[in-house]
Amino acid sequence: MYKGKSLAAVIPAYNEGTQIHKVVELLPDFVDHIIIIDDKSTDDTVEKVEALQKNDPRIVLLRHEKNQGVGGAMSTGYKWARDKGVDMAVRLDGDGQMDHTDLPALCDPVAEEGVDYSKGNRLADDQVYTVMPKVRFYGNAVLSFLTKIASGYWHISDSQTGYTVIGKRALRLIDWDKMYKRYGQPNDLLVRLNVEDLRVRDVPIRTVYNVGETSHIKIRKVLFTISTLLLRMYIWRLWKKYIVRDAHPLVLFVFLGMLLLSAGMLLSVRFVWLWIQQGNAPMLTFMAMLFAFSTGLQATFFGIWMDMDRNRHLR
Repeated sequence: MYKGKSLAAVIPAYNEGTQIHKVVELLPDFVDHIIIIDDKSTDDTVEKVEALQKNDPRIVLLRHEKNQGVGGAMSTGYKWARDKGVDMAVRLDGDGQMDHTDLPALCDPVAEEGVDYSKGNRLADDQVYTVMPKVRFYGNAVLSFLTKIASGYWHISDSQTGYTVIGKRALRLIDWDKMYKRYGQPNDLLVRLNVEDLRVRDVPIRTVYNVGETSHIKIRKVLFTISTLLLRMYIWRLWKKYIVRDAHPLVLFVFLGMLLLSAGMLLSVRFVWLWIQQGNAPMLTFMAMLFAFSTGLQATFFGIWMDMDRNRHLR
């Protein structure tokens, strides 16, 4: 128990045989359940976990018959915690990149302040730029900005961190079977939390790298995939939150902005094509292009500002 709240550690594991014992052995005594989800590992992860179970009755091993990705593993673990009535669930990756001394700071907002979801923020660490690989640092920064727009949580950063604590109410409200299964899971979850009007808090944590972990992430592929996911989830959030569940004029500004910006792109293509083919282009086309871009940007920014204001209470 942590400050009167039951706590489960949910650990997705795919080929983490070299690291999983370090993660488990460092967990403090106040963790009541250790839920390890083997995502169809091809190494000795399962054997290592079964050996750990003999000395630690808190460990529960859940096994996937086929690989579902980190999001699928988290979904399995969160559903176990929900069904058992656990008050809080902390996510810890099986590669040992999370500092266990940060755990109390992550738990406190959920245990004491009624926050529904607290997440680590490595970007608040002064050493992050020298410790985190540069490609990941810049990729994280780009995805964090896009996630602010898509999720409506403008006060959060480091959207890709997996070090999080989720409360009982959020465990019950989120449909875990619909959560994204792969590396975009943290981004997808933030959008779903916002739709349910749940409070999210950033907590500064230490950046940990080069502890023997093996990365399965291909940065270029992940950037494109998650960016596409965020666009889709942004549109879904606006529809679900501001049309289906409530009514708010900000959707009119956002969708008008998207329409005008799309028209501006088409007009710019027409302008360039006419210039290449004829050596000049009609002034009317140029003026229409400028009008579409300028008005579209104003409408989009105004819609985003209204969305920011609408979500201030979720800090």
